[in-house]
Amino acid sequence: MSWAVRPATDETTDLEAIVEVVRASNPDEPTSIAEMRWSDEVYPGIARFLAEDAGRTVGAATVGRIFMYPPEFPALWGTVDVLPDARRQGIGTALLRAISSFARSAGKPTLHVSASEARPEGIAFLRGHGFEERERSKTLRLDLADLEPPTIDPPAGVRLTSLAERPDLVPGVHAVALETFVDIPGEEPMAAGDFAEFRTRDVDRSTIPAGGFVVALDAATDRVIGYASLLFRPGSTTVAWHDMTAVVRDWRGRGVAAALKRATIAWAIGNGLEALESSNDDANASMRAVNVRLGYRPLSDEVTMRGIAVETKITA
Repeated sequence: MSWAVRPATDETTDLEAIVEVVRASNPDEPTSIAEMRWSDEVYPGIARFLAEDAGRTVGAATVGRIFMYPPEFPALWGTVDVLPDARRQGIGTALLRAISSFARSAGKPTLHVSASEARPEGIAFLRGHGFEERERSKTLRLDLADLEPPTIDPPAGVRLTSLAERPDLVPGVHAVALETFVDIPGEEPMAAGDFAEFRTRDVDRSTIPAGGFVVALDAATDRVIGYASLLFRPGSTTVAWHDMTAVVRDWRGRGVAAALKRATIAWAIGNGLEALESSNDDANASMRAVNVRLGYRPLSDEVTMRGIAVETKITA
C-alpha cells in the first residue's frame, strides 16, 4: 500500500487537485477554487484532506458546517471522493476516518454526506460504514437551447422586479426567508440566519446574479412577498441552480411561485445560459409540480446519508 492521506492546505495546487478529483468522481456536484475560498472566508473552520499515491492525488474529502443550519446544529457535512481507478483499496475509508476525526474533535460526531442514485456504489460505501438515508431530493434539469422565453404573467396584485433594479429590497427578501426557510421540508427546520449572514450567503455572492434574483411585491403595499434566485454552478457561467424559490404563507397557492420561476427562466434565456437545474425535497410536492409544468426533466435522485463519524484511527 503506497498511498497516504494528509490535510490539504489553501495552496492553489492542493485546491486544484480537489477540483480535479471531484470532477472525475462526482461530476454532478462540481466545486471550484473560488467556491472553496468563498466558503473558507464566510464559514471558517472547514477542513480538507487529500489522498496521494506516488505523487498523484487519488482522493479528496471535505468537512465543515452545514450552511443552512445554525452553528449549534449537532452535525457537520462531509464529502468523500475517490478516482474510479483508485477505489476498493481503502482510500475512501481512510478519508472518511479523516473527516470523522475532525468532526469528533469539533464535538459534532454526526456527519451528513450527499450521494447520488446515479452512483449507487457511493451509497453502498456509506451504508457499509453505518450511514442511513436521511433525506431524498428530486433533481431536475431544464435545457434552454432553442427554448422560447416563457410568458411571466404574475397573478393579479403582484408586481415583479429584481435586485438589480431594486437593491433596497434585500431587507424585505430576508424577512421572506425568515418566514419560509422553516417551512422547507426536512427533519429539522432550516435557518435563514441573521441579516448579515443571509446577505453574504444568499445575495452578495459573485455567483448569484442580481438580474436573475427576482422579487415579488404586493403591488398595493410594495411589501416583498416572495423571491426566486439563481446560483451559478462552480466554475460555470452557463449552467445555474435554482438556489431558492420562496413565497410568504398568506400569498401561497395564487401562482406567485410559478411566476417567479418563469421570470428566472426568462432571465436565464435572455442572458445566454444553457441550462437550469433544480432540487426539491421528495416531500415538496407543490414545487415539484411547478417544475414539471415548466418542462424540467428528471435526473437521478440526490440522497443525504447520515451516520456517526467513524471512530477507527486514521491509518494509511
